Amino acid sequence: MSARDHSGHVVDQFGAQASAYVTSAVHAAGADLDRIGALVRAMPGARVLDLGCGGGHVAFAAASAGAAVTAYDLSAEMLAAVTAEAGRRGLDRIETRQGAAETLPFPDAAFDAVLTRYSAHHWRDVPAALAEARRVLKPDGLLVVCDAVAPEEPLLDTHLQAVELLRDPSHVRDYRVSEWRRMLEIAGFAPGEALASRPRMDYASWIARMRTPEVNAAAIRALQASAPREVIEHFSIAADGSFLLDSVLIEARPR
Repeated sequence: MSARDHSGHVVDQFGAQASAYVTSAVHAAGADLDRIGALVRAMPGARVLDLGCGGGHVAFAAASAGAAVTAYDLSAEMLAAVTAEAGRRGLDRIETRQGAAETLPFPDAAFDAVLTRYSAHHWRDVPAALAEARRVLKPDGLLVVCDAVAPEEPLLDTHLQAVELLRDPSHVRDYRVSEWRRMLEIAGFAPGEALASRPRMDYASWIARMRTPEVNAAAIRALQASAPREVIEHFSIAADGSFLLDSVLIEARPR
């Protein structure tokens, strides 16, 4: 039985896999990342926070678009990998800071934009993190949240959370879009434009990236094999276990 707290779980899961997330094809490209780059280019001289930066792809996109970026993450190994990759890319306007999303070590109104991508489903307290994002964002600033999301139908939601947790014990929840909009409103944001996508998760690399134990991988395959038709059709579960993952990018402004 693990004696680690949730933050320890996150660091354990991602620290050793930092380089895999820097090079991950799923994380390194996409219409959502293109949209983030376009939004930052429309904000000359912006100071940007990449919240839960992971492999740094948002930080790289924002810095390439002209922003000064603070890449922020729980994992020191992830931050080291981001610094190394930024150096290889010649991006010299990226600094790193370590910490949790729920407690940001920055003054009020410090950033023109707060960006987070494929990180929030690991946060222990998303409402607290969004409140902190609102605090450090300028009154006319921009928040962009991009993450995997659960379908609104409970049958589909339950399947997704089960396979996510089996794959990665640091998983908390893929929230529904309706939940995201409500949490953003409570934190003081006006949710605006949303961009939906359904990237395909290649089962072999999805499992390898997180070093999922074989017993857990077998349980995932068993859940997929026994899933009802509605689940198989929604996620387009293939014979090899690959599937489609619902994702969304939501732009929000302070109210």
